[in-house]
This record gives sequence, structure tokens and C-alpha cells, in this order.
Amino acid sequence: MKKYIDTGKKDTRSGFGAGLLEAGKADERVMALTADLKGSLKMGDFAAAFPERFVQCGIAEANMVGVASGLALTGKIPFIGSFAEFVTGRVYDQIRQEVSYGHTNVKIASSHAGITLGEDGATHQTMEDIALMRALPGMVVINPCDYNQTKNATIAAAKMDGAVYLRFGRPSVPNFTPENEPFEIGKAYVLNEGKDVTIFATGHTVWEALLAAEELESEGICAEVINIATIKPLDEKAVVASALKTRAVVVAEEHNSAGGLGELIAGVLAQRIPVPMEFVNGADKFGQSGSPAELMAAYGLDAPHIAQAAQKVISRK
Repeated sequence: MKKYIDTGKKDTRSGFGAGLLEAGKADERVMALTADLKGSLKMGDFAAAFPERFVQCGIAEANMVGVASGLALTGKIPFIGSFAEFVTGRVYDQIRQEVSYGHTNVKIASSHAGITLGEDGATHQTMEDIALMRALPGMVVINPCDYNQTKNATIAAAKMDGAVYLRFGRPSVPNFTPENEPFEIGKAYVLNEGKDVTIFATGHTVWEALLAAEELESEGICAEVINIATIKPLDEKAVVASALKTRAVVVAEEHNSAGGLGELIAGVLAQRIPVPMEFVNGADKFGQSGSPAELMAAYGLDAPHIAQAAQKVISRK
């Protein structure tokens, strides 16, 4: 099994900030808009480098979506940034009508996603955002796993013509993917090859899945770990190929059970190759206050729970 090295913990939102700056340097059409959260979204370097391309919209998220849609119609490439809860649920109607239905080239930068936002609690955490964005026609949904991948995904999103929902978080997490690996939208990344069980993971659960695979290896179980960095469009070919090989599947995600990656993969496999599946997710609950590590354990999203799910699904073969 391949061993991955944490090169130093970083927050994925900083990966977005670095990627936004690089995208801005590469294309003068790139703009950044935020709803009074420049610091939290790590847009400061972009704003300093390109003040004429930075728009502070204030606490007016719905207006921000409208401004960005208008800019996109003039040929700009706007990134709008806020907390995941505010840039999905609070402005869902505007995103539906002006971005998705309007076919505008707006990139939605969503920070502080999931329960790993931590101590701010349920009002600021969101475990429903992937379901909301995945349901919109034409919306690309990207959930990278670490700093490097978030940076490269941001650069890729800027180059793509179409609406993108880019999800990332606040806590510092292991940084382990290649620094300069170009991000391919729609590609599933096979991190470990295995024969006994497949663990599909996304976002912050990818590192936990790798730790779970190490634990399983010590018990003689060879787990395949696949990073689903793009949730929509899903790499169905890779999903089916892995399920055909291992005949047992675990899906791990920092998201509620309804409308998430687990249901998406289950739908694909139900049509192509039904296999035993186990789901590691936030069930049907809101978040709560606590440290990111405490909450990942409390909601059953950490490595030990992923390993237990793998053992359970193997027993059902």
C-alpha cells in the first residue's frame, strides 16, 4: 500500500486563496466578490494584487450573486465567496435563477463547509450544501481534499466555462497531494489500489480513509481508496470499475446522508453492479459546537469508523 506523507497541515480555504491569486494572474477576467468575509475566504492577496477586480458586497449575499451574474454576462469570470451555509441556503433562489438557469459563468467559493467549522455550531455549519448544489442542472460540484488540491481545483474552475460550486473548509488538515498536479474536473483519483473493499471518500474524509486503509492493512484487508474530488460530474467509469473489482463499497463524506455522495454512488451502482454498501456520513442531523476532531469522531466520520464500516461491508459479501 502506498504511504502518503503529510507535508504540513494547512487549511483548504488558504488553498483557495492561493489558487484564486494564480488564476487572477493568468487571466485578467477573473474577479473576486465577497460578502464581508475577505479574511475568512483568504481573498486578501487577490484584493491587494488586483484591487480593481475585487468587490466587497457587504452582508448582502443575494445581491452578490446578482452582481456576479451580471459580470459574467459581460465576459468576466467572477468568484463569489462566503461561508457554505450563507452562499447556498441563504441565496438558493438567486443561484438557481441567475446562475444555473441563467447559464452564467459564476464560481461559488464555499468556505467553512461541514461540521469541521467547529465551535461556531449548527447555525454556521452546513451538512446539506452538496445536496442543494448537486440538484441544480449544469452545476459542477468540487470538494477537494487538501490545500494543494484546493489550489489546483480553483485554477481549473477558473479555466472552465460554466457554473462551479467549490467546497472547502476552515481547519488545518494534512496536505499530501502533489503540489503541482493539474486538477482534472470529473476525475476520480485512485490513491491506493486494493482488492477487498473500496472506500470512496471526499473532502476532509479522504485523509481519514487513508488512515483507515492503514488500519485495515494491519488486519490483512487490502482497501482501495478513491478520492472523489469532483462529485458532479461523477467519474462513473472509475466507480463501477472499482466496485467490480472489490465487490464491497464504503462511502465516506462530511455531509448528511440525504442527497450526498453516498446516495449518488448507490444510484450508479444500483443500475450497473449492485454490491454491499456502507455509508459513513452525518446521518440526518444538524451540527453542534466542538473542535473539528471532536465532531468528526462524534459524528462517526473519522478513520476508526471508516475502518469499522469496511469490516462490516466485507462481512456482507
